[in-house]
Amino acid sequence: MSLRVHYLLTRLIGQCIIIISLAQSTGFSQRSQLDSSIRNFMTERKIPGFAACKVKNDRIIWTKSYGKANIEKEIPMSIDGIMNIGSISKTFTATAIMQLWEKGKINLEADVNDYLGFTIRNPKFPDKPITVFQLLTHTSSIIDGPPYSNSYVCGDPKMELHDWIYGNLNEKGKLFGNGSNFHDFAPGEKERYSNVGFGLLGLIVEKVSKQPFNIYCRNFIFRPLGMNRTGWFLSEVDTINYIIPYAFVTKENRSELLQSKALFSAQSEFKEGSFVSNCLYSFPNYPDGLVRTSVRELSYFLTAIMNGGKLNKVKILNESTVSKMLTLQIEGNNHRGLCWEKFEYKLPNHAISLWGHTGGDPGITTYLLFNPIDKTGVITFQNNATDGTEDIVKRIYLEAK
Repeated sequence: MSLRVHYLLTRLIGQCIIIISLAQSTGFSQRSQLDSSIRNFMTERKIPGFAACKVKNDRIIWTKSYGKANIEKEIPMSIDGIMNIGSISKTFTATAIMQLWEKGKINLEADVNDYLGFTIRNPKFPDKPITVFQLLTHTSSIIDGPPYSNSYVCGDPKMELHDWIYGNLNEKGKLFGNGSNFHDFAPGEKERYSNVGFGLLGLIVEKVSKQPFNIYCRNFIFRPLGMNRTGWFLSEVDTINYIIPYAFVTKENRSELLQSKALFSAQSEFKEGSFVSNCLYSFPNYPDGLVRTSVRELSYFLTAIMNGGKLNKVKILNESTVSKMLTLQIEGNNHRGLCWEKFEYKLPNHAISLWGHTGGDPGITTYLLFNPIDKTGVITFQNNATDGTEDIVKRIYLEAK
């Protein structure tokens, strides 16, 4: 080999090393910036722990956990920690309804009374039926009245789902009052978010399938997807591995927190500038928000939905059914599918449309968003109820690798 050829080869190898190094350092820089943004967000919003994953096609391609799942025991946050996920739970309830719809056992346009064995009507519009479709699209005219907000208790629910729904929505029920659990507009007229409406959907699943709603979900959604550590009740999950929900006490929120102190640890002193831990709570209307799962196991459900209802060789829904759920359902409405919601994000050079759901309850905030076209999705868990998470979710979707 001549000296010149040797020199050129050496120079070429050196340039390749520089290019590789630059690429690696750029990737590290992006990851470092994302880490920094998440940590800053946690500091600013007083979030003890944050766990997230990014899913592409049929697998997790990125995951990261930050902070503490349990401050007192110094247990780190993890994508395997169990937490109640708030209203993302509604997508499981909708899945159960649509499974029964596929089997011809539920008609979306049917009066809910066809399935219940008792009557539910908005007393201001007694001749207007409430339909399954209206429940799925939040157009039922059912309100989350005072009985709903007062129903939170430590531990598992003390009232059966049937008794709770009957008590709230049947005119002879103890919690019906003067009909204040219903809006002043007729069913089907307007979209107004309703948690109680999804409790009613869960009861319909019970009546049609002839088994408790939580058992139905275990048999036909959780277990088939390998979500073996997931459940609706505390009695169904490993509470040793539970992510503790927290609130951060400030001058502004201290009196509000004291009013709900029954949902906090008995040792809580509510000192300004400190974290106080919620008890592990529940409510009888559980199909609207009490799935207890991990980031990892929730990713199995997300993967199935992104892939037309299938995970590996297991199918929980037909592809056409998933497509129907991810289609806008209300004329003039730009975000509501069947339970699922469409989110539009404007970027510097283009916009992206993601489908998904969010969740919020005392001490928790969760996100599940995905692009059904490129099959990319993001899940986030945090153990303090705050705003501002949406920007972090968008950054994970765009930047995490």
